[in-house]
Amino acid sequence: MDALTTFGAVAVTVMMVCYALEDRHVAYILAFAGACVAASVYGFMAGTWPFGMVEAVWALVALRRWRARRVGGAATSAA
Repeated sequence: MDALTTFGAVAVTVMMVCYALEDRHVAYILAFAGACVAASVYGFMAGTWPFGMVEAVWALVALRRWRARRVGGAATSAA
């Protein structure tokens, strides 16, 4: 496994873990957004730009959810 593939695998693994734990603390939503950015970078570097675009959108959605939870203090199910 080369370094780029390892980077992508780690990014997606962190995304899954943070997504599973996001109800425990608002910081996991922010970490999920960061992992989405990393996965997006991986997608573009690997030449799979559709994956990179989708992950960039997910990062924006996660940042919006993080901001809403941080400011509002309540869980929001819609992005």
